[in-house]
Amino acid sequence: MMAFSQSKWGMRGLTLLVWALAAASIAYWGLRLLARPPAFTPAPVALSVPMPADPAIVARLLGTTAVQAVPQVSLASRFALLGVVAGAPGGAAALIAVDGNPAKPFRVGGVVEEGLVLQSASARQATLGQSRDSPALVTLDMPSLSK
Repeated sequence: MMAFSQSKWGMRGLTLLVWALAAASIAYWGLRLLARPPAFTPAPVALSVPMPADPAIVARLLGTTAVQAVPQVSLASRFALLGVVAGAPGGAAALIAVDGNPAKPFRVGGVVEEGLVLQSASARQATLGQSRDSPALVTLDMPSLSK
């Protein structure tokens, strides 16, 4: 019998195996070095909205005792009359935007907001009150058509 080292085909097979392992190693490390690193994904940040400052406390911290009153928003400024359908068979209706939100249609007698009911709607005007028969709290006018 022949020894492994003296076998012509055994030595060729061993050489082929070593070269194949060397080529696989080079290919592996080449791909590892040329591969792009994973994209950095930052963790989501929770944003907190700061509370509005109390004017009385800020004034006291700054050494002032008198605090001016904060101007109150009028009730009429919260509503915008965008359209009116007066004299319709089912009653009049008004297109009213509340607090800058998209306008919604309201029929006479319908609740516009808690505590406010659409009392009447005429050609370019609508009135709001606590109930349909109570005195009017707010009178809304359509914006003028002129620029």
